[in-house]
Amino acid sequence: MAFFSKNHSASPAPSQIPRHIAIIMDGNGRWAKKRFMPRFAGHAKGVEALKTTVSHCLERGVEYLTVFAFSSENWQRPPEEVGLLMQLFTKVLQQEVTRLNQHGVRLHVVGDVSRFDKTLQNLILQAEADTAGNTRLHLTIAANYGGRWDMLQAAQKLSETDAAWTEEGLRRHLSMAFAPDPDLFIRTGGEQRVSNFLLWQLAYSELHFTDTLWPEFDGAALDEAIASFANRERRFGRTSDQVQGAGVGGSKGGEKIC
Repeated sequence: MAFFSKNHSASPAPSQIPRHIAIIMDGNGRWAKKRFMPRFAGHAKGVEALKTTVSHCLERGVEYLTVFAFSSENWQRPPEEVGLLMQLFTKVLQQEVTRLNQHGVRLHVVGDVSRFDKTLQNLILQAEADTAGNTRLHLTIAANYGGRWDMLQAAQKLSETDAAWTEEGLRRHLSMAFAPDPDLFIRTGGEQRVSNFLLWQLAYSELHFTDTLWPEFDGAALDEAIASFANRERRFGRTSDQVQGAGVGGSKGGEKIC
């Protein structure tokens, strides 16, 4: 399957597109189990779904896509599955960076990568360097990541400076400081929780939960999530009248604040 495939469905208006989408890609194992296949087959199929999602985000004009690939809690899974996941991550980095470059995608990896073997660490560094000049889409892979870890490491870094302890001061040291906070959070697979993902950054994100298992998540499913986002009014602590009077918010109030 090509990394980027043309989708000919109708495009939403640019003002309805979230600038930053964050996704928990859940349901790979269950997808495989339903088909009497090993769990790893579901993870491999999930990579294809990610390729489709990247392609669709490019077509829709999304600027930032952040996906939860491996949490700090996932080390508790069977060692064989963890090993296969690391091999899959390595293979994707080896095979897809050229295509990312061709389509203007910049790759970031956030999380405590020190636990990965040196080969994988070096591949991550090389992939980030190779794509550093791209600006069309920022694709962030959260690997060995946890929201609590993120806030703790940011606090530790802030404590080593003379900067004031403010929200903005802490935010500068978070692993996603280079990106705006997600406008839209999607979780596939039917669960309805954020599972220690981007705890700080999701404070005002719109949440979308779907029963679709990640390997089956396609352009139509992404458009459904975007349509849900476009119909919401984002008030950020204000009243609906204030938002509509200022001409900001969701599609009910004009241009969104992102």
